[in-house]
Amino acid sequence: MKHEILEKNIGLMALVMILAVSIGGLTQIVPLFFQDVTNEPVDGLKPYTALQLEGRDIYIREGCVGCHSQMIRPFRAETERYGHYSVAGESVWDHPFLWGSKRTGPDLARVGGRYSDEWHRAHLYNPRNVVPESIMPAYPWLVEQSLDGKDTAKKMSALRTLGVPYSEEDIAGASDAVKGKSEMDALVAYLQVLGTAVKNKR
Repeated sequence: MKHEILEKNIGLMALVMILAVSIGGLTQIVPLFFQDVTNEPVDGLKPYTALQLEGRDIYIREGCVGCHSQMIRPFRAETERYGHYSVAGESVWDHPFLWGSKRTGPDLARVGGRYSDEWHRAHLYNPRNVVPESIMPAYPWLVEQSLDGKDTAKKMSALRTLGVPYSEEDIAGASDAVKGKSEMDALVAYLQVLGTAVKNKR
């Protein structure tokens, strides 16, 4: 095939380019769907409890993912600071995933268990009380807002259709598990579970 034919016919050239990119993309992406390391949960990974799931939704609602990543890259500087690099098996039940792409604040992939519940409460209520140089906004309303739990079971059912292994008992007890808890309780519960499935944290 002469190059002149492609160069003079922009439509044909675009079609050939799309075909080439599609073939290249498929050879890179499709094999990932068949590798256990990318679609099997890590040992010890458990689905979020009802309270943790509500906390995750609050994390999304308040825009935390805009400033905090949840993906430790396999670089020495990052693993020394945050712990073991993130693996795909930790996020198989996260819909949507919250890896993030910006770090105005620190990575939170291994924050679970690093600080006490009370530290998190104080930090979320007013970050400057704990870290004077923090530029993170305060979230005092989380203490006052209560969860009603009316949609928690529906969320868990929807996630089960996506492959998250929630049992009928988990779903049936979801509303009672969160009713009367504050949004602060939920967000702290979510933060305290992040990264706890991977044993080698640091």
